[in-house]
Amino acid sequence: MVNPTHKRGGFTLIELLVVLAIISLLLTIALPRYFGSVEKSKEVALRENLQVLRSGIDKYYADKGEYPAALADLVTQRYFRSVPLDPVTESAATWQLLPSQDADKPGVADIRSGAKGRTREGVPFGQL
Repeated sequence: MVNPTHKRGGFTLIELLVVLAIISLLLTIALPRYFGSVEKSKEVALRENLQVLRSGIDKYYADKGEYPAALADLVTQRYFRSVPLDPVTESAATWQLLPSQDADKPGVADIRSGAKGRTREGVPFGQL
C-alpha cells in the first residue's frame, strides 16, 4: 500500500527546465569571456615568440657576422631546440621571413607572423 504523504523521488519537468535555463544563462555570460581570453593569450604568446626569434636572429648575427639563411640554421647551431610555433596558426611553417636589406649580408634579418586577421587592438598580425 502506498502512503499518500510519502512523495516519490525525482524532478518535475518545471524544475528541470528552470535548471537548464540557469545553466544556459551562466554559459552565455561565461563563454564570450573564455573565448576572449583564449584570443588574448594567443596574441601574448605570438608577441613573445616573435621577440624570442628576433633575439635569436640578433645573437646569431652577433656571433657569426651574418644572418641565418633559414630558421632551421638557428636550430642546427643550437640557438633554439626547435623553431617556435606561431600560436595563431599553430604552425612553425607560416612564419614570414624578411630578408636583410644589406646586399652584402644576405639571410633572414627579421620575422613576422603569417597569420591572417588582426589583434584585439586592430593591428594586423603581420605587422607585429
